[in-house]
Amino acid sequence: LNCFGRHRRQTAPAPAPQISGSRSELCAPPLHSRINGWSLPLHGFQLLAWLVYSFMAIVGFGIYLPLLPAPWSFAAYALIGAVFVLHLVTHVAAVTVDPADLSVRRRKDYSSPMPVFDNTKHQHVIHNLHCTLCEVDVAPKAKHCSTCNKCIADFDHHCKWLNNCVGGRNYWFFFITVSSAVIGMFLLILVVLFVFIEHYVNPAVLRTAPQFQSKTSPVKGNGTWLVFLPAAPLETSSIGLLALAFITVLLALAALLLLCHLLCFHIHLLSQGISTYEYIVRKRQSPNPKEKEQGPPALPSNGATTQVQTQQYITDRKQSIQQNAR
Repeated sequence: LNCFGRHRRQTAPAPAPQISGSRSELCAPPLHSRINGWSLPLHGFQLLAWLVYSFMAIVGFGIYLPLLPAPWSFAAYALIGAVFVLHLVTHVAAVTVDPADLSVRRRKDYSSPMPVFDNTKHQHVIHNLHCTLCEVDVAPKAKHCSTCNKCIADFDHHCKWLNNCVGGRNYWFFFITVSSAVIGMFLLILVVLFVFIEHYVNPAVLRTAPQFQSKTSPVKGNGTWLVFLPAAPLETSSIGLLALAFITVLLALAALLLLCHLLCFHIHLLSQGISTYEYIVRKRQSPNPKEKEQGPPALPSNGATTQVQTQQYITDRKQSIQQNAR
């Protein structure tokens, strides 16, 4: 989350003096505004998300779903396939959509370098609904993201997993992406656990595919299995099948817990009618001294919290130094 400050219209302040090895270096805005999540550099979390999606798709549709007996296999292909396609479409949309404010998209040349914010001339980046960096008038809920270096309409947060800001233009793509990921992970865990259990209880249930009874090369014994059915059947051992199932379930469970946390958090925000940014600001403005001593609330790992804490610390330190100087 790269809109900072304690007041509703306060946004990213001028960068603090750079100290080698300090966390403040992470907050330096890029020279040019980023168009969307495909703008370089790509974030490591973004690449990790696509790797996990690809792994789950290959393992699920290539190894475990083909082992399901009919008619469960047809239902699983249809349901899980629809969820994975929905996730792919909304994920790409959330990354591709430019969430910038309308006035920014109309007037801004993304190839032009951005000016550096000078806090000796302006107190805030956005003042009276005018952004001094984008040099346009913006909507009341717009915030200037220092990572994307542009004003975002109905700003919610900057998501490292998308490598893009989440705002009014792509929020529902983001929400459906998270929701479909939760459903897809849950269904895939059920399938893999079913295969794992039936391998010991009744392995014949998993050997209904015609390739297991092929006259040319029949599979003999329960120690040998076929994967990537029916297009490109390959033999593997029971140990390999079960070890991969164990790894897949662990990875899917870890992802499911994080995604459920994030989804529940955003359902709570929707019920309150506030954004992630507004939630953090309200928590920081809370009059409860215990909450201030304990620090900011634990939020889902979506890339928002760390940058807010870092920049707010820098801002507080600058204010403290100025007060002491007086």
